Amino acid sequence: MTGVPASAAGERKPAPGGKLGAAAVNQASLWNIANILTMLRLVLVPGFLMLLLADGGHDPAWRSLAWAAFAVAMITDLFDGHLARTYNLVTDFGKIADPIADKAIMGAALITLSLLGDLPWWVTGVILGRELGITLLRFIVIRYGVIPASRGGKLKTLAQGTAVGMYVLALTGPLATLRFWVMMVAVVLTVVTGLDYVRQAVVLRRQGLAAAAEAARDSREHSA
Repeated sequence: MTGVPASAAGERKPAPGGKLGAAAVNQASLWNIANILTMLRLVLVPGFLMLLLADGGHDPAWRSLAWAAFAVAMITDLFDGHLARTYNLVTDFGKIADPIADKAIMGAALITLSLLGDLPWWVTGVILGRELGITLLRFIVIRYGVIPASRGGKLKTLAQGTAVGMYVLALTGPLATLRFWVMMVAVVLTVVTGLDYVRQAVVLRRQGLAAAAEAARDSREHSA
């Protein structure tokens, strides 16, 4: 992901020998490797959908190709984040496009699997509702601070990607039963981490209001 803190982007550290490294030179460029991977993930969304829906949406061969496209999208999500954090490849485009790409590929997979009758709609509703709700919550409390990504949130993302990937494949028998339980684990993590983010948002807001009230009192005392 390319949405790393802007403060990190502003640091231009010299490479060995006193010269600025390639990361510092390229950090303001739209065409850096992290952004290219994000764009690739966006381009993969329609291709993934065409593969998933090909031949009625239930052909094992097409579903395997759709799984490959989904897997590539998930892998690029991991790599663009690592590259952005390591080399400070931060752009406004990346900050906006990265979360859109994440939600687009997962949302497309969930909705299409439900339309095909492979995944219950309530599962899709819970996961997408949580993702959209937490995104909105982050914007609401951003005036008080940023809610950091938690270890549970990363585990949730991994569980969701694994479960959805298993549903994209045309699995039968014991593997089909296994994927159901993997999805249930993903749903539980989705709900639990969502509630934790709500708790963090409430605490952050209270702290922000308290700090603002204290600052107002100090201002009145100094003016008096």
